[in-house]
Amino acid sequence: MTACLILAAGEGKRLRPLTSNKPKALVNFIDKPLIMHQIRTLESLNITNIGIVTGYKAEKFQNLGFQTFMNNNYGKTNMVYSLFCGRMFFENNEDDLIISYGDIVYEKKNLQTLLSTDGDIVLMTDDNWFRLWSLRNDDPLSDAETMKFDNSGNIVELGKKPKNINEIESQYTGLIKISKNKIKDFIYFYQKICQNKTIPKDDLDQMYLTTYLQLLIDIGWEIKSAHIKSGWLEIDSIKDIQLYESLAAESKLHELWNKNE
Repeated sequence: MTACLILAAGEGKRLRPLTSNKPKALVNFIDKPLIMHQIRTLESLNITNIGIVTGYKAEKFQNLGFQTFMNNNYGKTNMVYSLFCGRMFFENNEDDLIISYGDIVYEKKNLQTLLSTDGDIVLMTDDNWFRLWSLRNDDPLSDAETMKFDNSGNIVELGKKPKNINEIESQYTGLIKISKNKIKDFIYFYQKICQNKTIPKDDLDQMYLTTYLQLLIDIGWEIKSAHIKSGWLEIDSIKDIQLYESLAAESKLHELWNKNE
C-alpha cells in the first residue's frame, strides 16, 4: 500500500498573521485546516500510512494522530533537508512513497493520475498552469519554473527561472511518487553527496526538491510526468487565500479546484 510523507515544517511568513500561532499547513482554508484537505483525499484512496515532517509550532500537529518527524532547523533549511528528517518513515518502506508539500490541495482524480502513472519517479505536473498563475500573479512568469521534456516524455529540466513561456511545458505542483524499487537509491544519492561534500553544506541545507530531482536527472535517472489540467491549488500567501475565498464566494473556485472531488 502506498505511503505518504507530507513536508510541513515551514513557518509560512507570507501567511502572517494567520501563522503567528500555528504552522502554515494548519491555517484554516475554506472549511478545514489546509493539511486536512489532502489527508482526506489520500484517505479516500486508502492511503492511510501518512507521516508529517514538522518544524515551526510542531506541537500543533500532535492531535492529528499521525507520525511526525521533527526538523529542528526549519528556520535555516529547505525541502530536501526536511524530507530526510523523515527518513525513518520511508527508508525501509516496501511500498511506493508519495512526497507532498504541506501547502497544496488536489483533487482525487489527480492523485489517481499520479498513482496510475508508471515510473521510478513521477511528478504531478499541471499543463493548465498558466490559468492559475495568471490569477495569482500580475506577471505569471515571475513565480513559474521551467519544465522541459525529451521525445520520450521524460522530464529533462525543472525548477529553473524561465526566460520565456516556451521553457514551461508544464508546471511542477509539489506532489511526487517514488517507486518502492528506487527508494534506497534515492536515499543513497543523498548520503553520497553529503559524504563527498560535493555541494557546500549551506547549499545542501537550503536545497529545493526540484534541484535534487535535477541532480538525479543529470546522472541519468528517468523522471516521468503525471499530466493534469488544473484541479489543485498552492496556498503560499494571504493574497492566495483571499483570491480563493473570493472565487469560492462567487461559486467559481471549482473551476480551479473542486474540494468535493
